[in-house]
Parts: sequence; C-alpha cells; structure tokens
Amino acid sequence: MKRVIAVLVAVALLASVGTAVLVWQLSRDAGPDLPEISAFSAGQLTRVGPYRFCQVLNPTDCVVPADQGELPVSGRHPVQLSLPSEIAKAPWVLLRAYEDGDVIEEFRPNARLAVTIPTVDAQRGRLTGFAVQLPTLVRDQDGNEFPVPHAEWSVRTSWS
Repeated sequence: MKRVIAVLVAVALLASVGTAVLVWQLSRDAGPDLPEISAFSAGQLTRVGPYRFCQVLNPTDCVVPADQGELPVSGRHPVQLSLPSEIAKAPWVLLRAYEDGDVIEEFRPNARLAVTIPTVDAQRGRLTGFAVQLPTLVRDQDGNEFPVPHAEWSVRTSWS
C-alpha cells in the first residue's frame, strides 16, 4: 500500500514539474499581446498584427514586428475591414493605396469598428493595399504640431 502511494506521489510531482516547465517554455518567447485587424474579401480572410507599435507618450519606444498581411482580391468583391475596440476607441486613420493615387480617411474615437473598402476606384485604379494608423500629435523644436503614427497595421492586396 505504501509503495502504491509513493508511486502516485512521484507521478503527481513529475506531472506538476512537467506542466510548469511546459508553461514556462511556451510563455518565455511570447511577445507583447498587440491588437490585430481583420480583412475579408471574396471568401478570404487575413488577420494581421501591427507592422509597428510604439508607446503613445514616447513614440521612440517601439516594437517593430514588421507584420504585413496579404489578401487576395478581385474587382467584384470589396474588402471588409474590421478593427478591435482597442484600435477603434482612439482616433484612427485609414490609408487606401490605389495604382494611381491614395485615399486618406480619418475616423473619430468609437465611431467605426468596420469599413468597406472598394477594390477598384474609377479615378485611381486597383487597390494595391491599405493601412490603419493611430496618430499622435508631436511638436518639433520650432513648436509646430503635426500627427505622427505611433502604430500601423498594413495589408497588401494580391489580384487573381
């Protein structure tokens, strides 16, 4: 009886140690938990984390995962862009890059969680990609204020 209890205690101890080592191993290389955007078109979905993510109050303190999504598109289906509330609760900017020019849209905090992006623009051609940016106002040494993105998510399109 004592031998059975000793074996059970040893197995429980080894299982606990093994679980602790596994949790440590899986979490030691985990980077910061950064928000992702989602883009959907023509039955295809892509989720992408930020290309660059800096601290709001210190825009030189950055994490640069350099993530860039890719989304297959066609001229028949627009892109449905979805943002998590962590992004949409701040003022944000949508940059749409077309073959012959860009479109920049600014959104107020908590105004939109989703945007429909046309894949073809009559004046600008095909959509080549888009980016979501979170701007921060910065001041230069002359006292001029201007927006600089402290975070950016980027998706390029691929045409079939």
